[in-house]
Amino acid sequence: MQAEVLVAVFAIVAVAAIAAAVVLRLRLAGARDELRRGLAEREAAQAHLASLQADWTRRGQQAEDAAAAREQALAETIEDACAQIAELRAALAAAVQERDAAAALAARIAAEAARLRGLAGTFERWHEQMISLMTQNQDMHAKNRELSSIVAHVLIVSLNASIEAARAGTAGRGFSIVASEVRSLASRSQELSKSYQDSLNRNDLVTTATFQDIQAGGKMITASLGNVDALATQLRGQLERSAA
Repeated sequence: MQAEVLVAVFAIVAVAAIAAAVVLRLRLAGARDELRRGLAEREAAQAHLASLQADWTRRGQQAEDAAAAREQALAETIEDACAQIAELRAALAAAVQERDAAAALAARIAAEAARLRGLAGTFERWHEQMISLMTQNQDMHAKNRELSSIVAHVLIVSLNASIEAARAGTAGRGFSIVASEVRSLASRSQELSKSYQDSLNRNDLVTTATFQDIQAGGKMITASLGNVDALATQLRGQLERSAA
């Protein structure tokens, strides 16, 4: 009778041990699958981040080059326009005494007015291009936010994998190491995304400043054109009175 009881007890213990082993295996299998998904998402996130970084570098360089060229052109144009206006005013005073010189000056004023109108059109195109660039910057911000969300999800998955590996004890030690590495990579990806966001913010500042400079330059060109037109009108009146 005692032997039968012992056999039954051993059978129960064996069944319990088998059940515990099955549960542990299922948990490890689930942790392994989740870790694989986390690795896949991490690889996709890194590839996406590398693509965004290359795209940002290219666009940032293009924006810096374009901004530098436009600022230089703006400074030269404004300086040239101011010099031309000063010269035209001085010439207008002399034109009162010399009708022939006044006629030549009128032609120069007309040419300068045409040039200023062309510059005004150029500034308008620059204005439109800067608006397009600012829109692209906003799109890059949105993509970086999406990447940050993916990296955060990878961090959560790696933490869950670490917890499951810890529960598994010695059998889950290998998964714990891999999960720790995934978490480390995700953390570095998060830092890189933050650095990318900071670069985008600096690019926004440069773009906004250039946009404002172009607007100011366009207004100055328009004002200069108004002054030149006023000088032309005044000179035509003097020529008409002189001819009369």
